[in-house]
Amino acid sequence: MKRTTFNDGWQFRQKQNPFAELGGLSTPYTDVVLPHDALIHEERDPDGEGAVAYFPAGAFQYRRMFTPPADLAGRRIVIEFEGVYRDATVHINGAFAGQRPYGYSGFTIDADQFLRPGEENVIEVESRHGGDSRWYTGAGIYRDVWLHVGAAVHVPVDGVRVSATDIESEGAVVEVDVVVASTSNRRETVDVSVTLADADATTVAYGTVPVTVEANGHSRSRQRLYVRTPKLWSAESPVLYSAAVQLSVDGANIDSASTAFGIRTLRVDPVHGLRVNGEVVKLRGACVHHDNGILGAATCADAEERRVRLLKEAGFNAIRSSHNPMSVAMLEACDRLGVYVMDETFDMWTSNKMPHDYSLHFTEWWERDVESMVAKDFNHPSVIMYSIGNEIPETGSPAGGLTGRALAEKVRALDPTRYVTNAVNGMLAVMDDMRKIAAQRGDDDGGDTAGINTLMAGPGEFMNQIGTSPLVTDKTAESFGVLDIAGMNYLDGRYAMDKELFPNRVIVGTETFPTRIDHNWALVTENAHVIGDFTWTGFDYLGEVGIGRAHHLAEGETPSLSGPYPWIAAWCGDLDLIGSRRPASFYREIVFGLRTSPYIAVNRPGNEDKTFYAGPWTWSDSIGSWTWAGHEGAPLAVEVYSDAEEVELALDGEVIAAAAAGADNRFTAEFTVTYRPGELTATAIRGGARAETFSLTSVGEASRLEARAENGRSGELIFIEIAVVDADGRVNTDADQLIDVRVDGDAVLAAVGSGNPAPTHTYDGPENRTFDGRALAVVRRIGSGAVTVTVSARDEIAPATVVLEEVDRHGAAARS
Repeated sequence: MKRTTFNDGWQFRQKQNPFAELGGLSTPYTDVVLPHDALIHEERDPDGEGAVAYFPAGAFQYRRMFTPPADLAGRRIVIEFEGVYRDATVHINGAFAGQRPYGYSGFTIDADQFLRPGEENVIEVESRHGGDSRWYTGAGIYRDVWLHVGAAVHVPVDGVRVSATDIESEGAVVEVDVVVASTSNRRETVDVSVTLADADATTVAYGTVPVTVEANGHSRSRQRLYVRTPKLWSAESPVLYSAAVQLSVDGANIDSASTAFGIRTLRVDPVHGLRVNGEVVKLRGACVHHDNGILGAATCADAEERRVRLLKEAGFNAIRSSHNPMSVAMLEACDRLGVYVMDETFDMWTSNKMPHDYSLHFTEWWERDVESMVAKDFNHPSVIMYSIGNEIPETGSPAGGLTGRALAEKVRALDPTRYVTNAVNGMLAVMDDMRKIAAQRGDDDGGDTAGINTLMAGPGEFMNQIGTSPLVTDKTAESFGVLDIAGMNYLDGRYAMDKELFPNRVIVGTETFPTRIDHNWALVTENAHVIGDFTWTGFDYLGEVGIGRAHHLAEGETPSLSGPYPWIAAWCGDLDLIGSRRPASFYREIVFGLRTSPYIAVNRPGNEDKTFYAGPWTWSDSIGSWTWAGHEGAPLAVEVYSDAEEVELALDGEVIAAAAAGADNRFTAEFTVTYRPGELTATAIRGGARAETFSLTSVGEASRLEARAENGRSGELIFIEIAVVDADGRVNTDADQLIDVRVDGDAVLAAVGSGNPAPTHTYDGPENRTFDGRALAVVRRIGSGAVTVTVSARDEIAPATVVLEEVDRHGAAARS
């Protein structure tokens, strides 16, 4: 079927009581463009829940007036929603057309039976959220919507599946499975033609077969096409092919469909680990939530691609979609850029984690939601495994074994080409047993248990003490036994022992503490059966506020795992909310063996009279800066990260000290340096010889703003990276400014914000404040004209202007 975007022309408002409307109380609709997060601009409640970033619960209504051409009468018309959060209901012309409880599943509405071509129709969508998630979800129609139109005999949505088998250097067999559906009241025969093309659009294989389909039925065409000397897809070489399908009758085309795909082999075993195209691959993984930082949950394709690109540039080669199916836009970005994907189904099965979460719908809907995820993923070579759950309490019970087996077998029936895992948390799996033991000891008051983050706040050793116990070994044996790859959350203590206990078990660290990456990565590299590590998290995210914050405790103060209002972010990402790399990112790059130069991180001064406390997701309270006005003469704590056995630190060429680093010292050397402006230089010492260097230089006073435009691949979004700089153009991290962003021309300001995990401004602008000298504005084009973006500051420093001249929607040129 012909697919066109259906994102324009929508209106939105908070849900209204129809009886109140009859009484004259009504809220008008406002125009919006999808994808749209209905929640991100709502006023936050300082007394609300930190888990959802203090945003309120709510219900929302969308509508679109739609007049299909009269000649569409009798045609197949389908509306595809890639995601509506949550409990979505769809009505067309007042008639109920469909629903989807799960907020992360794509679904379709057979609209032709409700639409009146040639007349104005109204499409209404309602959604609601609240008490249903442990993190910020956003709300509303936050993913793309598509309109599909086809003939009576057509290829339905997701009706083309491509898989490569029998792959050798001289050739590969590519099976193209095409569903041919019919709404005709008689039997029909059509020709199904398939053309495979390489990245240069050169045809590499072609085939045609006749297919007969019964009245109001469907048939399948499976063609095995031979591609000579195939170019294989991998993270290092993400080569894509395309498959174009045409249906024709007597030589006349009646429908078409197309998809990208890749050719690659996957193998997993405990001796070699994971092999892609015969080469051993260790997964340098990042867990990510689905929000796009200052854009909220809106799944804009340009923002998704930017996230993937920044993560890969930071050294990651794999992403785990935590804890829900990944968006189509992010999958496509992973395909193009070369990033492996673990796509995840659910954060809960039948045991709830929140009062109104998906567990209420699981038994009725899980099969349809798994089908939706696999249909979405099947043609994406980046997807190498499916996770059937995250930290599911039932995994320690026989009932959980049954559910896990049903899920795993369902996935395998739908897609036998990929592997199945489950992100098991050993402590959560035996929580009921722990309660019983505690009750027997008399130290359980029978009240509610603490939240999962509180339970896991102890050191990694404590988590491993429970996770390596015979109780966990016994209770999780069945749940691990149904999997191809055992996913382990915070269970690195099991990696080595399971090699002996379960010699056929292959393990992946599905979720790990960022502060243990040196320990965990050594286990990954030293054990073939451990195929990778996924840190929590690669990108910072909204909600679960402050789980990674650094605590500076006054006397008598106790730490908390939740940040107080106005905290909005978790603050545990290697990259912050706008994509700036934090010190942990450079440390990880060194541990991965991808960076040989040292890196210097300086702890923020001003808390020397307090006690520093770090939770398990907390990095040091440091940044890469040697600009600290007002702290001259103060002793500053300096960390140098390096894989060299020793590092030397010097200020303006004067050696301060040398200290051991490298793997034996957790890749870190620590120094105390009396601050004075200058150039701070770290030098790696390898085998007694001076090697790579890295420097931080004090910068001058803030002189001006600098703005650099980065155009999204589609040309719809433009990312304006803003920095406070001195006269020489160097970023001043110590002179944050209240900025104002103004957009003139054929564009609007979509968001403005910073990486600050506790901002005092909203993201809808035009004002916000830089954080560590940086901010980000996101501009969305609304037409083809020129665009001027002006960024000014309250302080008397020079503004920055960006002129966007090109408007071809394929990446406009920018001049600043």
